[in-house]
Amino acid sequence: MPLVNDIYKALDTLAPFITQEAWDNSGILVGSKSNTVSKIMLTLDITYQTALEAKEIGADLVISHHPVIFSPLKQLNEANPAVILSKHNINAICMHTNFDIASGGMNDILCERLGLTPIKGEVLSDSENENIVRICNLAKPTDVGAIAKSVKEALGCRVVRYNDTGKAVTKIGVCSGSGAEFFPYVLAKGCELLITGDIKHHDFIDANNAGISLIDAGHFYTENIFYDNLKSFLQRHFPEIEIAISEKNIDIVNVI
Repeated sequence: MPLVNDIYKALDTLAPFITQEAWDNSGILVGSKSNTVSKIMLTLDITYQTALEAKEIGADLVISHHPVIFSPLKQLNEANPAVILSKHNINAICMHTNFDIASGGMNDILCERLGLTPIKGEVLSDSENENIVRICNLAKPTDVGAIAKSVKEALGCRVVRYNDTGKAVTKIGVCSGSGAEFFPYVLAKGCELLITGDIKHHDFIDANNAGISLIDAGHFYTENIFYDNLKSFLQRHFPEIEIAISEKNIDIVNVI
């Protein structure tokens, strides 16, 4: 059977772990490179529920986008997902910012879902994050409200928030997860709109003052989209391994 390290090396060709941001914690975070793998579960987040799910379905490796260990752990308890995995000999590989910026990674998948095509070679002027945002042209000028509706439908969002500067949109910046901080760089590229998630009130105010619209489609919905692509990649490389997609990884935030 393949080893955890075999899976890691394959994923490294897709989204090199060395490209992760300095503050990130991607890689093999639970388990050992030498452990064998017969079943993989894919999930956006490794939570208490998804960790138990991995045990219940017999997965010996969980691959997630968000790191199961991010901040230093000051104690180990049975409710901690990393502890649950370790207790039941389940390995974890997390691929976060390295997957965000990778060619064919999260942001390219998001653009594909939204029916947008990134402009080749178009990167931000901020050298530290130049590959984190995709810049796309529209075929014709479109109002922000119509784009927000299409984003909601394409991603299955329950709520989409946006501001409207009144400008017709011809050029869009796209950043999965939380990317409101990049709106000045997107604006400098001539974009009238940035699509991302986790937008704070002051981000909307600052962006509106600067003359650019923001669409907040949610962190969860802009990133809970990678399963089919990653599953296909793994099946091509490891046809002998069973691959499951988590059913417990859901948007836990209620909307009334």
